[in-house]
Amino acid sequence: MDRTPSHSLQMAELPTAASPPATPPPPSRPWQGVKPIPLLLSVSVGLVLRFAVPRPGSLTPKAWSLLAIFLSTIAGLVLSPLPVGAWAFAALTVLVVSRTLPFAAAFAAYTNEVIWLIVISFFFARGFVKTGLGDRVATYFVKWLGRSTLGLSYGLAVSEALMAPAMPSTTARAGGVFSPIIRTLALTNDSRPSDESARRIGSYLIMSQLQASSSSSALFLTGAAQNLLCLELAKGLGVKISSPWVTWFKYSSLPAITSLVFTPYFIYKIFPPEIKNTPEAPPMATKKLEEMGPMSKNEWAMVGTMVITVSLWIAGGSIGMPPVVAAMLGLTILLLVGVLDWNDCLSEKSAWDTLAWFGVVVGMANQLTSLGVVAWMSGCVEKFLQHLSINVVGGFFVLQASYLFIHYLFASQTAHVAALYSAFLGMHLANHIPGLFATLALAYNTNLNGALTHYSSGQAAVYYGSGYLRLPDIFRIGILTALFNILIWGLVGSFWWKVLGLY
Repeated sequence: MDRTPSHSLQMAELPTAASPPATPPPPSRPWQGVKPIPLLLSVSVGLVLRFAVPRPGSLTPKAWSLLAIFLSTIAGLVLSPLPVGAWAFAALTVLVVSRTLPFAAAFAAYTNEVIWLIVISFFFARGFVKTGLGDRVATYFVKWLGRSTLGLSYGLAVSEALMAPAMPSTTARAGGVFSPIIRTLALTNDSRPSDESARRIGSYLIMSQLQASSSSSALFLTGAAQNLLCLELAKGLGVKISSPWVTWFKYSSLPAITSLVFTPYFIYKIFPPEIKNTPEAPPMATKKLEEMGPMSKNEWAMVGTMVITVSLWIAGGSIGMPPVVAAMLGLTILLLVGVLDWNDCLSEKSAWDTLAWFGVVVGMANQLTSLGVVAWMSGCVEKFLQHLSINVVGGFFVLQASYLFIHYLFASQTAHVAALYSAFLGMHLANHIPGLFATLALAYNTNLNGALTHYSSGQAAVYYGSGYLRLPDIFRIGILTALFNILIWGLVGSFWWKVLGLY
């Protein structure tokens, strides 16, 4: 019997010219962890303060360490070495490991009522989108006011203002309701994103809605999440407001409505659309409403629940029901009647992410107040203003303008509030500005910065992502509209607040 040479098997296993090439090794995965340069910059901010800057004698070593970690945390929110929630958790870990704060104090803010109210507001917004109620309301205003491009912008702006008190998320209103509607209207008029035709109508409608959303957010306490946080932080500095929902609306009503009335026309003049008339919009809206049919059971349930919830927010001060309890009741009703199910809540990642990082930053801000850091910073600013011979009125305008335009460094209105609101309010109080006046003026101001840039807020990111806006236009219109709003709130607001006796 023939025997195959021992080397023949080895030769058979070697590739020949006709054999397919060997499979290349899989490509190496890119680095998945922290971004090194943003990490280095963020950590350096805190280390420099902690070890290179002399500690003031009025502050304890624990307070100085907490301020250093807080500044690194805020730097990380701006530079993003990790996703926001992950970075906040890392900062929380440093707080506990370094024994700057005990575990209980570090996690104390997670029982804060306002944080949970903000979380629940995300669920309400999901209900509006899921039921189609928000889409229906906006479509009705397109039907009623949409015969011209300017009328369309007013219809969209007014419908958002009406939704704002019951849909406390400007980002959700932008992404879930108005951006899709505007896109449909634009495409109907052959105005396409990322194209020269964008200026036909799409760019104007998107820009107008972005800028008008600042007024909608400022009009109601529940118009945006950051409003609730402002009043909570003010409470930590001793400024407590009875009947907060009513008080907020009473003082915001005239300047916010004035801004809402004039903003679409202002944008129309400085950023005009090529198409001025839209006769096809009302018939299109009518057809869409016919396709939607009568209001569904879930839509009626959503309307009824929000009427109950908003009524309790308004009357909460007189009946002793905190806003978060009213929100919990509203969410429970939505779950019981099936408008939302628990999976809807679990899949609302933005809500849980907000809970994660908000709790950390708010907790640090509260501890900074408790340890005297905010009072120390306020005293420094007071001495600086006195040194410059700036009186109370001048100091007020300097602080307000600084607070507004420093937002160019932030990619979130809520992060801006969590980082700076307490400090700036403390500076106002140190400058002998009445507490309620300072609290509300600074809180209203918070809403005016959401359209400065394409990254200044969640809604700005949504509208920029539509593809209808160019970066130079956003920055140019953003600063012009901010100055326009400063003029309106400075004139109309100061007159209205004087009439009401706020100062």
